[in-house]
Amino acid sequence: MRQNRPYQSPYAAMLWSLVLPGFGQLYNKDYVIGFVLLVLEFLVNLKSDLNITLLYSFMGNLQASHQSVDYGWGLFYPSIYGFAIWQAFNSAKASNRRAAGKEAEQRTYLTGFAIGLTIGMDFGLFWHDQSWIKMSIMLDFPVFNGLTFGLLFGAIGHLLEKKLYRKNKKRTGVS
Repeated sequence: MRQNRPYQSPYAAMLWSLVLPGFGQLYNKDYVIGFVLLVLEFLVNLKSDLNITLLYSFMGNLQASHQSVDYGWGLFYPSIYGFAIWQAFNSAKASNRRAAGKEAEQRTYLTGFAIGLTIGMDFGLFWHDQSWIKMSIMLDFPVFNGLTFGLLFGAIGHLLEKKLYRKNKKRTGVS
């Protein structure tokens, strides 16, 4: 039977933000921040020519992929993307706690992943043209390199966050 309170799945919100930054916020009914993130995503996407770069990357046209992207604008995209995922997940968790009549937690979730994803995607986009990266033809594309480094740094950030949180939890004696 359906409950009276509107449950918002943090994982669904996160996945909607993975599809397009701002969609997770719209799912959570955070309309203002959702529309702001959508506008920023479209602006950065348009100014950086990300869709054309994606098209050339999937077609395997390395030269056109390098020439089409505007890196000045492209380096903003990972920040918008990482923040949208992080904010949607944490907003859904906080909303569910408030709907259940509980006090909101001071802790945020996936912070290490979001920071690692952002830094990794920026490094991957910035470093994609380095000679040590060109060992793999797949990583020579700006988009694929950004995603690879983003996921790698995101996983490392998540593991560090979990380790530090457990360590802090043991030190303070919280169960």
